[in-house]
Amino acid sequence: MKVKVEKVAERIGGICSAWGAVEAVCLSELSGEDILDPYFSLSFDIFHAATLPSVEERRKAFEGVGAFESSLLQTKDRFLLDGLPVRLEYKPLAALELFLDGSQAGRASLLAAGTYPLYRLVHGRVLFDRSGWIASVRSRCTALPSGSWEALRELAAAKMEHSLADLAASALLDDPFFYLESTAGFARHALSLVFIANKSFEPSHRSIESRLRDLQTLPDDFAGRWESFLRADLGISKEQRYEIANLIAKSILSLG
Repeated sequence: MKVKVEKVAERIGGICSAWGAVEAVCLSELSGEDILDPYFSLSFDIFHAATLPSVEERRKAFEGVGAFESSLLQTKDRFLLDGLPVRLEYKPLAALELFLDGSQAGRASLLAAGTYPLYRLVHGRVLFDRSGWIASVRSRCTALPSGSWEALRELAAAKMEHSLADLAASALLDDPFFYLESTAGFARHALSLVFIANKSFEPSHRSIESRLRDLQTLPDDFAGRWESFLRADLGISKEQRYEIANLIAKSILSLG
């Protein structure tokens, strides 16, 4: 299977690197070798500095693949290649440069997806780097000034507190849909803030809990409270879950 994965990675890297607009191609570190893993896929980040080929041109370039699909915004392609699920995400350099240059707009747009895009950029396997941009930008990512981290922290904290307020309202009104949405939003933004407080980029959602153990600092009583917040078999009420979330939020904000 490793040989098959390598062949697919080599083909994708070769096709995309032939496009003049493409500056770099990376393979996500989560692209494993166990095809029986329900999460298995080969996920590529295609960093580009100019206009990419059209959807039809890309479809032709990936001749022979199966089930080719492209998002309406043309930022993602997915298909089957040699029986393996492949996902390509096209990322403009300009958005990353805005953030790294300290732009407030860059920070806000990036945080919509958390700091995960930066994690992928730093930890992905480089298949192609036209001008050394990857090495340069990785160095900049790992040496972010304190002002950038503080701006990220403020944005993440605001999102967490907003979700916490929604959680309180949905529990009070006994609104099942809004309660579920608010619970998920709080969980996502709370963990994002924990990683930011540690000046670490957050990994993918499917591995984020396991990576918490690697962080230098966690809030007081975090593990027990977090487990109580997530588990649905403890018989706690919506109001009690909100109280747990409130304690979690306060402890995260105390990290400074």
